[in-house]
Amino acid sequence: MLDLEIVPERSLGCENWEFILGMHFSQAVSVIQSQIGVIKGVHVLYSEMDPLNTDLILDLTQDGIRLIFDAVVQRLKVIEVYNMKLVRLKYCGVVFNSHETVPTVEQIENSFGATHPGMYDSGKQLFVLNFRGLTFYFPVDSKYQPDYALGLGSLQFPSGSSPVVSCMAIYSGNNSSETKAPLLPLCVYMNNVYLQKVEVIREARKTSGLRLHLYSEGPSRFLEYKSQNLTKEVFFGDTCQSVLSSLGTPSRVFYKSEDKMKIHSPNSNKKSSDAHSDYFYNYFTLGLDVLFDSKTQRVKKFVLHTNFPGHYNFNMYHRCEFELVLPQDSRDNSKKLINIPCQTVTVTTFTQWDAISEQISPSERPVVLNRSSSTNTTNPFGSTFSYGYQDIIFEVMPNNYIASLTLHSESE
Repeated sequence: MLDLEIVPERSLGCENWEFILGMHFSQAVSVIQSQIGVIKGVHVLYSEMDPLNTDLILDLTQDGIRLIFDAVVQRLKVIEVYNMKLVRLKYCGVVFNSHETVPTVEQIENSFGATHPGMYDSGKQLFVLNFRGLTFYFPVDSKYQPDYALGLGSLQFPSGSSPVVSCMAIYSGNNSSETKAPLLPLCVYMNNVYLQKVEVIREARKTSGLRLHLYSEGPSRFLEYKSQNLTKEVFFGDTCQSVLSSLGTPSRVFYKSEDKMKIHSPNSNKKSSDAHSDYFYNYFTLGLDVLFDSKTQRVKKFVLHTNFPGHYNFNMYHRCEFELVLPQDSRDNSKKLINIPCQTVTVTTFTQWDAISEQISPSERPVVLNRSSSTNTTNPFGSTFSYGYQDIIFEVMPNNYIASLTLHSESE
């Protein structure tokens, strides 16, 4: 049984680890992975066809805890304890829920003090007691519905017993149903740089680079840590030193051992005497990969990851929220696609492929990409489809959302 401390409007955890409101999905997964053998049985719940309107959930089934993440920003929004019998809970060091301490009305009032009168939900037959950033749910039959003015103290059962908490929620604000995921807390920055958004810089129908709006933790003149906002630009042809100066040290450096997409290149049959491999700078918290040419040591490709659940690389990267403006195409009377001057289409991380392909002229036949690994030769999420347009490759998932955006230099 987990022995945990709750902090209303902030966290649930212990001395060694905690789930903090506003933390990213991947950070919560890292906490769970660090507690193998302690936290057991975790299910990931999401909507495959409607991933932006349905919350992303980590369900700790053997501990009765549900972590609810905002579907868009993928930060922790609500911490829910839905089975009080599976955990031992404390507030300010005092136990209020355990096998020995039953979370009755009196126990909650003694532990948390006075609050406003609760509300009765007749549909769910629950009495809801709210504190700021914390809500308790008591199952109460409608025939015992209390007087709202008197609150839970007015509940009278024939046996003299008191209702017991069945569920508890920790969140930011005054109401769990209206709460939003807080900003990333400073305590979970871990000296990383995070991304607000990326603007794809294009000139004359060609991509030249990226403009990244970043935020990070840093000391102020009063030696207190606070969030800092930065704007950096990186371009094709930049050296690795220039990228390091702009974006900092990558999360990982990955050397390409093989390129399965090379067969689609017109130069695929040319043999190279150069034994060196191109290499990526992987920036996981930015949702970005930067590919460098092994000969010139300069940028030749950018890969932007959308981190939708149901993709092979889900949870490896934070979501890269990008904005790409392209010229709009249209069909003339001969059904040929022509460019319309001054009309554009804006592509974002959340734009579906059907809406994009109706306004531009991508390659008609996509390349089918079915990832696999050395330990698991089958991709459980199925294939994705790559469409080319000018110097851009759109990787599209079966649900019509973009999995990644690859921007390559003219020489690629």
